[in-house]
Amino acid sequence: MVRNYPSHGLTPLRLAAILRSADAGDVGAAMQLFDEMEEKDAHLYAVASKRRLALTGLPWAVTSAAEVEEGVDRVAADAAADYCRRVLARIDGFDAVLQHLALALGRNIALAELVWEVRSGALILADVVPVAFTRITFDDLGAPRVLTDAEPAEGIALPPQKFIVHTPHTVSGHPMRGGLLRATALVFLGKNLALKDWMVFAELFGMPVRIARYDPSATAEEKAEMLRMLESLGSSAAGVFSRAIELEFVEAGQGKAPPPYEHLCDFLNREMSKAWLGQTLTTETPGLGGSFGATRIHEEVRKDLRTQDIRAEARTIRRDVLGPVARMRFGPEVPVPYFTRRVEGPRDLEELTEVLDAAVNRLGVPVPLAWARAALGLPKAAEGEEVVGGVRK
Repeated sequence: MVRNYPSHGLTPLRLAAILRSADAGDVGAAMQLFDEMEEKDAHLYAVASKRRLALTGLPWAVTSAAEVEEGVDRVAADAAADYCRRVLARIDGFDAVLQHLALALGRNIALAELVWEVRSGALILADVVPVAFTRITFDDLGAPRVLTDAEPAEGIALPPQKFIVHTPHTVSGHPMRGGLLRATALVFLGKNLALKDWMVFAELFGMPVRIARYDPSATAEEKAEMLRMLESLGSSAAGVFSRAIELEFVEAGQGKAPPPYEHLCDFLNREMSKAWLGQTLTTETPGLGGSFGATRIHEEVRKDLRTQDIRAEARTIRRDVLGPVARMRFGPEVPVPYFTRRVEGPRDLEELTEVLDAAVNRLGVPVPLAWARAALGLPKAAEGEEVVGGVRK
């Protein structure tokens, strides 16, 4: 699809028109603008990547419904979970699909298509293919549709059990109103304009002004020659002048306050950080002060956002992937497994050993040996290997 680069010459009026068109269902220009925003703004790219990687960087797993819900048939739940694991393991690009779905944090919508195949008389999930954002449109009621060669304008309605529809931000009204890229579009525009003005200022006033004074009796040819010499100083910084010519360099900005562009860009960067990460201290600490305790609090804010993103992703994958896969194989009453992300932060070993001691020796709680080894960072002893204490298992 041809790219139109809507950010070129972007103005507040044009930005408003693009967002209004997106609200009406024509999201092509908005989606292309969102792509360009991350490409053109390094700080926006950094905070957006940090928010997404906090989710996609975690290992994922398919968990049996019997581990989450009570009163579930464990045999049926475990069989469904094992089948879903094997199906997803055969899809090489599933992790790439998860990364594509994470882009919905900025756009509030991302689609992927489920590709089914008939094998041995049964429908099997063969692949999952990301849908380009420029192929997304909406009907009058805000329901997503997909543009095709046969329907390049209106698009087609999404068939059941055929598409993953990920909308991570819960907002009322049109889905296009909840994305973080839309929330930071005006900040991006302000920073873009400030940077342009800053570059113009640097070009015009960053170099000293060159002034040549000539004698009143100088001819027009001598004045023209003097001008050519001054222009050559801009690149070569050297010139040959007559003794009758007085040359002076006036430093730009001498004795004046610096322009406000840098402070404005710093302010807009902080606004982007707040929108994407809920805080600023984990991205911008130089010159802003802040204690270690404040930084820890801000890091906890990021964890809250990550927890929200994990829950939204898990709901989508369970509803649009694991549900159809399990029901196609086991029928409509099968306990649908859960999609989970494993969050393992740094542990205090002394506190962990006390918890294990209380759980195992005082309360008699059975603790999986593999989990205990992993939590303590202890490898399993090889057969015949000499060990220190303990019981070989």
